[in-house]
Amino acid sequence: MLEGIRILDLTRVMAGPFCTAMLADVGAEVIKIEVPGRGDDSRFLGHMEQGISTYFLMLNRGKKSLTLNLKSNEGIDILKSLIAECDVLIENFRPGVMAKFGLSYADVKAINAKIIYASISGFGQESPLVDKPAYDLIIQAMSGLMSVTGSPDGSPTAVGESVADICSGIYTAWGIMVGLHHRDKTGEGCQIDAAMFDSLYSMSITGLSQFFYGGTTPQRVGNRHPATYPVDSFETSDGYVTMVVATEKVFAGLMAGIGQPELSDDPKFADNKSRNKHERQLKGIIEDWTRRYTSDEVVEKLTEHRVPVGPLWDLKQVAESEHIATRGMTVMETHPILGDMPLVPQPLQFSGQNSRISGPPPELGEHSESVLMDILGYDAAAIEELKFKNVI
Repeated sequence: MLEGIRILDLTRVMAGPFCTAMLADVGAEVIKIEVPGRGDDSRFLGHMEQGISTYFLMLNRGKKSLTLNLKSNEGIDILKSLIAECDVLIENFRPGVMAKFGLSYADVKAINAKIIYASISGFGQESPLVDKPAYDLIIQAMSGLMSVTGSPDGSPTAVGESVADICSGIYTAWGIMVGLHHRDKTGEGCQIDAAMFDSLYSMSITGLSQFFYGGTTPQRVGNRHPATYPVDSFETSDGYVTMVVATEKVFAGLMAGIGQPELSDDPKFADNKSRNKHERQLKGIIEDWTRRYTSDEVVEKLTEHRVPVGPLWDLKQVAESEHIATRGMTVMETHPILGDMPLVPQPLQFSGQNSRISGPPPELGEHSESVLMDILGYDAAAIEELKFKNVI
């Protein structure tokens, strides 16, 4: 679907690589620039399998790897030559670093006026916080997300995945598509400034609606919804289930399902305001029933009463579920060392398109020669000289 779109990827670790992996999945040619001899730092992060980072593999599927020494003049010259041949440049250096390379948006636009230039950083290119470190955990803490995550009587808790990185990558992929559409209409490129902080802030819909319009600062409420009850998790004999009971009709179905239909008429539980006020008592009543059954049994019994309910699965249960198999959300690729390996593609399905992973993750510098030859016209002797000078 994005065949013919060439992306110059100067990102590393997670937010940027997640973004470009999504675009590679739908056909874009992604040329990943890496440091000669070392590569992306994420090649050394996370679980290692036969000396290979599976974290890196998950994030860099379907890309080409070109090693390039950006501290050398020749390396910068090669990069500038590639810029002229690309549709998109994406980077996640600290703000100001690209300008030191002579690769600011103004510099790049002078080379290729139609390029889409995307930058991902912690707090954006202009902010009083621009110099602060931008790790996912710090962004989760400062964005307000951690303040509303966790038990009311416990400590603030991070989300169990690098959600600031991932959301920023998704937003940037969306921004690149908007930029390409804008270019198709006007012939002009554009600059995209994506901030991890802004990405998480923009997602705090429930909390900000309370703050802006209710005059309250949201606090931690555990697994329950901050305004509607019972929308919560409940213990079973072998785990937990979650349920969403947002209307009186569904609440009546829940009470019938647990064998206490009369409680739907109890003034303490008559409406959402009353149920919130008597939350602890109501949760105790529900868990007295759910603890007598397995999660699967609770789901089966409450589904008969049209109560929205689901089990709390761990990642093993999710990955091995029929849903994931049916939706094709685990794709097998062949790695030259690891052999068959599972990868997770971008999740959208397009009619009439096989928009899944376009190839395995690259070995470090695997495509250096082919990129230089096929795109820039270098011959074998010139490439050998670049290797000798440690430019590639």
